[in-house]
Amino acid sequence: MTVVHHHVHDPIARAVIESAADAIVAVDGRHRVTVWNPAAERMFGWTAEEMIGRVPPIVPDELKAEHNAVQERLLTRRAGDGGQISIATRRFHRDGRLIDVRIDTSLLKDPSGTQLGWVGVYRPVEDDEIVQHHMTERARLVRRLNDIVADLNAELDLAVVLDRITGAMIELTGADAGGFVRIEGERLRLVSMSGLPERMRGASAELRPSLVGELLRSGKTIKLATGDRRLGDLIWAELEGLHTIALGLSFVKDRPFGALYALFSGRKVGHTELELLELLAGHAGVAVGNAVAYANVVRQRAHERAVIDSSADGIAVLDHDLVVRQWNPAAHAITGIPPDDAIGRPLPFEMPAVGEDLTYQLESGTWLNVLAAEIEETGELVLDFRDVSEAKALEEAKDLFLATTSHELRTPITVVQGFASTLVNRWDELADTDRRAAVATIAERAQSLGRLVEHLLLGSRAGRDELAVTVETFDLRRVVEGVVAGFRSLSAAHRVELEIDPDLPYAQGDPMATDIVLGQLMENAFKYSPDGGTVRVCARADGACIEVTVEDEGVGIPPEDHERVFERFVQGDAGDRRRFGGIGLGLYIVKRLTEAQHGTVSAHPARNGTGTRMRLVLRKSR
Repeated sequence: MTVVHHHVHDPIARAVIESAADAIVAVDGRHRVTVWNPAAERMFGWTAEEMIGRVPPIVPDELKAEHNAVQERLLTRRAGDGGQISIATRRFHRDGRLIDVRIDTSLLKDPSGTQLGWVGVYRPVEDDEIVQHHMTERARLVRRLNDIVADLNAELDLAVVLDRITGAMIELTGADAGGFVRIEGERLRLVSMSGLPERMRGASAELRPSLVGELLRSGKTIKLATGDRRLGDLIWAELEGLHTIALGLSFVKDRPFGALYALFSGRKVGHTELELLELLAGHAGVAVGNAVAYANVVRQRAHERAVIDSSADGIAVLDHDLVVRQWNPAAHAITGIPPDDAIGRPLPFEMPAVGEDLTYQLESGTWLNVLAAEIEETGELVLDFRDVSEAKALEEAKDLFLATTSHELRTPITVVQGFASTLVNRWDELADTDRRAAVATIAERAQSLGRLVEHLLLGSRAGRDELAVTVETFDLRRVVEGVVAGFRSLSAAHRVELEIDPDLPYAQGDPMATDIVLGQLMENAFKYSPDGGTVRVCARADGACIEVTVEDEGVGIPPEDHERVFERFVQGDAGDRRRFGGIGLGLYIVKRLTEAQHGTVSAHPARNGTGTRMRLVLRKSR
């Protein structure tokens, strides 16, 4: 005789089980077989020795949700609801065939009422109309579920997906209301609902004491709750007449994302409704995962787009055919080409090889530094380019500076060397007046060299923001008068006129820095009016400021150069200004010294139409 299981101690009970015409299978709380009678061997093809202690492989995958639903219903049945659930379904034979069976399933308990597991009595059915109706109805519901799932998977908006899941759950299970709660850390939040007051949307509750928390700890995916004590979960108690709650877990990437609730206040819930809820919750996880992934991609794209759009560099994305597909605002600003004229067309300038950079000049005169990189995943090319016109101009200015400085240094050095050599070699031959003249020339050229070196040092410190300037109250009148007095005797061809407001107030600034500024302005006025003329210096109060102007009758500065002349290594290029020499640092130093005193300096045409008027503005002392 086949051994049923050593747990069946009563000989009569053992004999009844072994002699029964129907297959009897009992499982413990972990779904492992504890009883497998001879009829079960005949029906399914496995022996008791093969099955005892194993989870029986007789439930088809597509019917596992139904199987779970039956067991869950039995766990939550109240006294008086009946001790068993009878369903018509199918199970596997050992040879792979599907057998139509009717199963009467009951809870298995010991005399004290402690649950030991479940026991099922299996009978084969063939031409049972009830069975056929059940299978037909089940096939219809599964087809409808498949249609719903296909519709869900086609939608990528998370909020819409969740609302459709809730609506589908109401349709499939016949629930009176329902909702989807999302797991957010240690709390739950109601994010979708149907049949409930709108004010409940967004309500939250603690996860651990909730039904969802219980379900997570149980290791199952579906749960049924009845009884007044259990129905207060979250806020569902507000549904009038609520008597049963069914919930199924949804997972995204194997992590619990949320739970689908079905609420019953009128009709009763059966195992079919539980099965459909479990299946829908499982498919919901896939649909939600798709929507979450899509939302992440959208956010990532939006972030990338924001980065591209906010970049100070021009960025262009080209497809496989080297056609522009993206053109950010900086690209428009740098090239002057709007997106509508760039997108869908070839790149409007030369492109470097991948991984290399190229310096290229546009027809507008703008210099670009262009770097190309490839996106390996898509094969697209990304070009990053920036406007390097200023750097290019500075590079050219530095080259000019080096050439000019070499010239400016070579000329006085050559003169000094020549006269010094003459004095050394012909001292005795030269008259005293000739020797004095040679020494005077050497002294004058040495002074010129000293000024040049001082400009270089000041220019270097100005470029590093290291100019030492102290802002204090000082007598601007004395500074102006001292500078003008020093220049009046320098040139017989120039006449210096000075006009100072009798009530000129004290200024805020650095007297030494101001002396350097005015000296440079006077030097330029003499230098760029080689034919002589009048240099007018005026100082007057102007509201809260004091204005000092130095105006000459020289060659003037073109209007387009009024700002540029204050840059490093820059001199006006028009007319014959280049023939006056210099290294282009004088006015740069003037501007930096003036700004360090919180003042301003600017270039303007002379009022008489020829020459230049330089305007220095300092703050009035309080």
